[in-house]
Amino acid sequence: LAYARVWIPDVEEVWKSAELTKDYRQGDGVLQLQLEDGKVSVRVCIRELEYKLDPKTNNLPHLRNPDILVGENDLTALSYLHEPAVLHNLKVRFIDSKLIYTYCGIVLVAINPYETLPIYGTDIIYAYSGQNMGDMDPHIFAVAEEAYKQMARDERNQSIIVSGESGAGKTVSAKYAMRYFATVSGSASEANVEEKVLASNPIMESIGNAKTTRNDNSSRFGKYIEIGFDKKYRIIGANMRTYLLEKSRVVFQADEERNYHIFYQLCASAHLPEFKALKLGKANDFHYTKQGRNPVIDGVDDAKEMSTTRNAFTLLGVNESYQLGLFQILASILHLGNVEVNDRDSDSSIIPPNNGHLSVFCELMGVTYQDMSHWLCHKKLKTATETYIKPIPKLQAINARDALAKHIYAKLFNWIVDHVNKALHSTVKQHSFIGVLDIYGFETFEINSFEQFCINYANEKLQQQFNMHVFKLEQEEYMKEQIPWTLIDFYDNQPCINLIEAKMGILDLLDEECKMPKGSDDSWAQKLYNTHLKTCALFEKPRMSNKAFIIQHFADKVEYQCDGFLEKNKDTVNEEQIHVLKASKFDLLVELFRDEEKATSPTGAAPATGGRTRLSVKPDKNKAGQASKEHKKTVGLQFRNSLQLLMETLNATTPHYVRCIKPNDHKYAFTFDPKRAVQQLRACGVLETIRISAAGFPSRWTYQEFFSRYRVLMKQKDVLTDRKMTCKNVLEKLVQDPDKYQFGKTKIFFRPGQVAYLEKLRADKLRAACIRIQKTIRCWLARKKYLRMKHAATTIQRYVRGYQARCLAKFLRRTRAAIIIQKYQRMYVQRTCYKRKQAAALAMQCILRAYMARQLYKALLREHKAIIIQKMVRGWLARQWFKRSLKAIVYLQCCIRRMRAKRELKKLKIEARSVEHFKKLNIGMENKIMQLQRRIDDQNKENRVLSERLNSLEVSHAAESERQRVELTRLRGAEEDAKNNANKVTSLLEELERLRKDLQNTQKEKKAIEDWARTYQDEMEQMISELKEQNHLLKNEKNDLNRLIQEQSQQWTEKMQRALKEETQQLENDLNEERSRYQNLLTEHLRLEEKYDDLKEEITLAVNVPKPGHRRTDSTHSSNESECTYNSEFAESEEGSRGGEDVPKAILDMSLFLKLQKRVSELEQEKQSLQNELDRREEQFQRARARDDEEHKKARSAELEYESLKRQELESENKKLKHDLNEMRQSLRGSAEAGSAAPGSPAYTVLLDQLNASNEELEVRKEEVLILRSQLVSQKEAMQHKETMTEPLPYIEDVQKLTDAKEISQAYMGLKETSRSPRFTRRPTEVNELVSRLRSPFPDFHKLNEDGELWLVYEGLKETNRLLESQLQAQRRSHENEVEVLRGELQSVKEENNRQQQLLAQNLQLPPEARIEASLQHEITRLTNENLDLMEQLEKQDKTVRKLKKQLKVFAKKINDLEGGQMDVSPGQTADEPVHPVNIPRREKDFQGMLEYKKEDELKLVKNLILELKPRGVAVNLIPGLPAYILFMCLRHADYINDDQKVRSLLTSVINSIKKILKKRGDDFETVSFWLSNTCRFLHCLKQYSGDEQFMKHNTTKQNDHCLSNFDLAEYRQVLSDLAIQIYQQLIKCMENILQPMIVSGMLEHETIQGVSGVKPTGLRKRTSSIADEGTYTLDSIIRQLNSFHSIMCQHGTDPELIKQVVKQQFYIIGAVTLNNLLLRKDMCSWSKGMQIRYNVSQLEEWLRDKNLMTCGAKETLEPLIQAAQLLQVKKKTDEDAEAICSMCNSLSTAQIVKVLNLYTPVNAFEERVSVLFIRTIQTRLRDRKESPQLLMDTKLIYPVTFPFNPSSLALETIQIPSSLNVGFLTRV
Repeated sequence: LAYARVWIPDVEEVWKSAELTKDYRQGDGVLQLQLEDGKVSVRVCIRELEYKLDPKTNNLPHLRNPDILVGENDLTALSYLHEPAVLHNLKVRFIDSKLIYTYCGIVLVAINPYETLPIYGTDIIYAYSGQNMGDMDPHIFAVAEEAYKQMARDERNQSIIVSGESGAGKTVSAKYAMRYFATVSGSASEANVEEKVLASNPIMESIGNAKTTRNDNSSRFGKYIEIGFDKKYRIIGANMRTYLLEKSRVVFQADEERNYHIFYQLCASAHLPEFKALKLGKANDFHYTKQGRNPVIDGVDDAKEMSTTRNAFTLLGVNESYQLGLFQILASILHLGNVEVNDRDSDSSIIPPNNGHLSVFCELMGVTYQDMSHWLCHKKLKTATETYIKPIPKLQAINARDALAKHIYAKLFNWIVDHVNKALHSTVKQHSFIGVLDIYGFETFEINSFEQFCINYANEKLQQQFNMHVFKLEQEEYMKEQIPWTLIDFYDNQPCINLIEAKMGILDLLDEECKMPKGSDDSWAQKLYNTHLKTCALFEKPRMSNKAFIIQHFADKVEYQCDGFLEKNKDTVNEEQIHVLKASKFDLLVELFRDEEKATSPTGAAPATGGRTRLSVKPDKNKAGQASKEHKKTVGLQFRNSLQLLMETLNATTPHYVRCIKPNDHKYAFTFDPKRAVQQLRACGVLETIRISAAGFPSRWTYQEFFSRYRVLMKQKDVLTDRKMTCKNVLEKLVQDPDKYQFGKTKIFFRPGQVAYLEKLRADKLRAACIRIQKTIRCWLARKKYLRMKHAATTIQRYVRGYQARCLAKFLRRTRAAIIIQKYQRMYVQRTCYKRKQAAALAMQCILRAYMARQLYKALLREHKAIIIQKMVRGWLARQWFKRSLKAIVYLQCCIRRMRAKRELKKLKIEARSVEHFKKLNIGMENKIMQLQRRIDDQNKENRVLSERLNSLEVSHAAESERQRVELTRLRGAEEDAKNNANKVTSLLEELERLRKDLQNTQKEKKAIEDWARTYQDEMEQMISELKEQNHLLKNEKNDLNRLIQEQSQQWTEKMQRALKEETQQLENDLNEERSRYQNLLTEHLRLEEKYDDLKEEITLAVNVPKPGHRRTDSTHSSNESECTYNSEFAESEEGSRGGEDVPKAILDMSLFLKLQKRVSELEQEKQSLQNELDRREEQFQRARARDDEEHKKARSAELEYESLKRQELESENKKLKHDLNEMRQSLRGSAEAGSAAPGSPAYTVLLDQLNASNEELEVRKEEVLILRSQLVSQKEAMQHKETMTEPLPYIEDVQKLTDAKEISQAYMGLKETSRSPRFTRRPTEVNELVSRLRSPFPDFHKLNEDGELWLVYEGLKETNRLLESQLQAQRRSHENEVEVLRGELQSVKEENNRQQQLLAQNLQLPPEARIEASLQHEITRLTNENLDLMEQLEKQDKTVRKLKKQLKVFAKKINDLEGGQMDVSPGQTADEPVHPVNIPRREKDFQGMLEYKKEDELKLVKNLILELKPRGVAVNLIPGLPAYILFMCLRHADYINDDQKVRSLLTSVINSIKKILKKRGDDFETVSFWLSNTCRFLHCLKQYSGDEQFMKHNTTKQNDHCLSNFDLAEYRQVLSDLAIQIYQQLIKCMENILQPMIVSGMLEHETIQGVSGVKPTGLRKRTSSIADEGTYTLDSIIRQLNSFHSIMCQHGTDPELIKQVVKQQFYIIGAVTLNNLLLRKDMCSWSKGMQIRYNVSQLEEWLRDKNLMTCGAKETLEPLIQAAQLLQVKKKTDEDAEAICSMCNSLSTAQIVKVLNLYTPVNAFEERVSVLFIRTIQTRLRDRKESPQLLMDTKLIYPVTFPFNPSSLALETIQIPSSLNVGFLTRV
């Protein structure tokens, strides 16, 4: 058919879309096609197409699906099922819609986006929890939920098989599945097992994952994790099995690849202190980590990852020492890789001595350097008789080194896996499990080796299991619907599996070759060729190679290179190296190799961990070599056994398949490479699933869905009541071939392509109808437009002509007025210009002349001042020169005189020495010397006279010099003046010449100025004209600016108003956040309280022994001082203050919190007062100590001497007494031996008397010693304190208190009596020892004496002091309280006295008449107050009398009962009988709105009014809030009688009873609503009758009289408010549980407007039907439920404001749940669904209007949903549409808008998809928004609730109590 759309093969894009341009006829060999991009018209020869189909179809290309089917959630929903359709659908979803998950029947296809997506949060997990798999968009969480649900429903274990290429996202998908189970199921214990399960991921990733060229975090092993659940389906543990670890990566990495992550994490953390001993460095320093030449992964911090790994180890119970041991082994592997091996010769090698890395390796591993270096270069050969040690060449030594490193790492890997399993193991019995298999997908590379062979072998087994499961499901579906079953031919890969694992298969031959002594890869290849080349079609030999073979796998042909197969299969390692490691001193290393010592049977089961590790058997000593070989298992055998165990496990479970696809090899985000995708789709079995489905009836519809979708193709006469018959009749007419469809019991089955054909018929029918509607509407619109245009044209003509005439008249008037204005304006301009020029000329002349005069004056003044300055400077310079000269002369004179004096002194010294010499030599020349002396004296006198004359001459000479100097100065000044005058004459001449020149210059300047003035005048005239023009312009600008300023002021006003509004809104939001936070805390408190109660119940039930409660009763019975009481859950009894009656107590005394608060404040005040008192005492102590220091120092020496003497005297006496005592004892012993003194004899009596006297004397001395000791200690402590000024020891402080010797002795005597008992018997202590201990610098008071008497005295006195101190403090507090009371009374008396004095003074100032009147008024007031007081006392007495009468009556009744009627009643008693009945009418008449009850009736009151009350009867028959009124009236009476215990007990019982009934019936909306209403009413009553003015505004006079008089219950109001908040939150949860199942079905799925949205075809994952069945919720169901909620709350009398808040919360839940499901369901995002949602929202708004609730804010909570519905309906093409969407969707976040646009799916052919460019435009416009990145709305959000005060107009005295409440024991007062 022409214009049919088909797929043709393409080299680049694999498949390309084209369209037929010419009809195809049978036998045509050429198709005329046009590519969809419209580039060229091509001629394609069918025979040249690389596309194979059944020859019967003539190799026609694949047909394309209709556009409305493209982008489906399930590939099986496509009408045409083939490879290009699958590829295109995946590409559209991935590129255009950014959806990475797609269903393909039972398989979830997951494409790696290489980008972090916000679709894995906790909110998404809870959104998928409990949902059917087809109801939500494809997701890994949907698969996990399906597995979890089937496990619980079918009681069968489940498996999730995740497979794919490296880099496709297998590990991440498995990780998210495990996170889902951990989040949804929780843990069965408090051990946080789910956290441990998730914590195993970072450990396994660090030791088993590495960077490859395809993936930065590639798993290099397969793993199967079994997550265990208990009977309640909560996680209890897990177990992990691993497969085929890639050990070769430890020693070799290709370019751009890395070793396992743990090595790089270690190197990045080498700087840590605990890793210093490992001697690590950077990753590039080690051979095993630098081969890839790229040790860093972008965006990954290895040090941070190391911290995560260590935390995970800690969480799994691996302690720090074991962790360091693991890291030690890993570090040793790195050092081992750096060990260099050198050639010794061609056949041997050697390790250089003292190799650093080998030394570190041996040190870390605890082995000897010699052994390890020896066996790294040698090997041991064993024969039957001898053992040889043979050196090995360098290459083999390096291979042996690498083999050892791989072996150690494999052992370490298995050890970690074992310990992870132990940590995840649970002692609880496992009921079921869900297994998550993360295993490698099919692999094919340029060079494929043993690893790829094992991987592909495993995938062959998994594919076989997958095919059988798909085939089984198809068969079950056909049999269930009773469709004729025809055998579907599908690919069976059993021959390929037989080729690999059967007898004489590839693995069998490989194991056989490994056993051969000289087996090699070449010989094994020849065996393969000989065995399978001619017998198996799946086995081929390459043409150009004899060392390779080809296997035809289910996905593709793979060529394997035989090199290395044997070595990898044997996995050999030098046994001697293992023996060296086993002899290590490192315990962990020995533990790693311990399993090798355990014998394993060759036929035994494979280990649980699988893997490629070698398991060897410890050989017998006698059979050293052979047994070891027999018990070894090859890697292939191990892998085959573990794979067999895995298949058995999978076959015993229900499998769920996840196929991960890698979209491109470059890791580009959201980039799709069709070639790579097709290759993986073929390899993972998705296309095989499609082929199996397409072979039968892939499209399946229920009869109702078919009828709803294709109703437009039926005529009215075809529609029958039986939907099945209707569909049959229509299909027989529409589809002629009956083989194209089949009718099942509940579904219609279609062959491929039939749905597309029906969609085409439907689209054609709708298109024809649309054309008819468009034709009619366009005609009507065109005629309406023409009539409007005609009417508009005539109107425009009329107005234009009138406007032109008015313009002409206006022009003529303006012309005449302009001429007149010009005449006067020109005259004014000329006159103004002349005046301005004249004034300017005069001003210029005046300014110029003044300027010249000022210049001349300034020049003359400057010259005069310069002359003065010169004169002063020259004089100063001359004076300075003279001073310097004089100073130099004086200095020179001083130097000369000093030199002369020194010479003279030297001469004199010489002469003196010579005189002395002559004196010694010539002693007889004394007379001559005397003469000489006299002569010297005479000369001295002459010298003095001469010196005096010289001085006088010097003075006169100095005066003369000064005179001469003055004269010289004067002469010099005269000379200077002369010079100055000469210079002045010269300068005057020069000045005159200069002035002449200036005059000439001035004349020239004058002329220039005159010229300039004329020029300036012209310029000024021109400037004036310009300024006038500018002035005119400025006026215009001024007007514009004024207008602009007004506009801006208006804008600023609006802006400020908006800012104020925003600020107000922000403050309201902050207040709501605070309320919400507080109410969330209350919720958490309630949850913990309920958990505590549950635990208490469990303990009570387990123990089954009632525990009596304890109560601490306050002796004062004061409400402010009463203690809190803790009671058990059941009713307990307490002892009353008067009698011995047992009164039942409520569960919990609610005054606990209030009293604790009050007590804390009192304690804080007391603490502050004590602190002040302490500070005051310390100051006094400091002052007193400063005064006493001096006195103490003076008296100290005398006291010490006295005490020392006294001590010595006592010591001597004590020694004497002891000596006497010993002698007496010895004499007694001697006499006793001799038998001379028998008891009772005189000698014995005398000795006994002496002994008693000695003991008494000794006791007296002990007392004195104790007194002395205490004094010494106190004095010593005081001395030490004063000398060192350090902080005293605690026991010294206590000893300081023992200052009274009498008190010490009395305490000692009292304690001595107790010490005489055997328990306190001690041997006496030597006094010397006591003294020595006392003399020690720090005596040990605990051991001061051996019998401990002093310590007992000390402790007793401490207790006594504490007791006395506490009593003293109590007395002081009571005294202070009394003083405060007296002060208050005194203050009141003073105030009264002042008031009286003021009144008296005022009265004295008044006239006599007014004075008398004022005094009378005052007296009347006083008497009135006294009367009121007396009335109160009288009322109290009346109450007491009534109470006593009542008791008297009770006692009389008891007496009558006891007497049994034998005694006659006295007349007085009979006369008293009618007293009580007479008072009843008076009481009823004066009813005060109070109810009296007895204390013992409290439990009965609570039981009948709260616990056993049925809300339905009360709400229907009685006034709303009746229980609250009754309880408040009882509370009023307790307040009236001033019984604080009763008030507290009643309030506590009420609150606890309400909590109890809510805990019991908290899921009943009616009960919760009833008690929410009554709690609020009780709270309002407490406020209304509290006496506060703010709550009494609306009260009547009678209501004000009923206010509480004795107690302030403001704190209890807060407690009741918290209780009301808790009830409100419970009401919201109860309401949410009822509404939750209705919302999605009623708001989204149900078609309220029938026929608007047709149902699109669905795949295997059937979604919930949108057609209303009997059990389906509709919008009417939601509205009926809302009506029920509203009517119940109104019946219970709930406050209107509270009802509004409840309704707002209801609508928020409806909007949030609906929007969240819309964002997660692609099938719901269409234009027609948007219309349905808007209609549903309008119905809800109509309900709000009917209930008068439009102002409650509920409509605003639906705004995000409304905007989402509008977004589905608006145009989404142009930039204008994008702008409109951005402004319209202000309540939706950017993520939500983009998500809706990505999910938008056309239901009909007339709708268009949203382009990627448009979505990017939206993102660009919204990128500046500041909002939360969260996609889903928080459905758990509860708005903070408030309880506005709502007073009641109901009078308490008018309330009647019905008998149905069973509260007849209440008495009205």
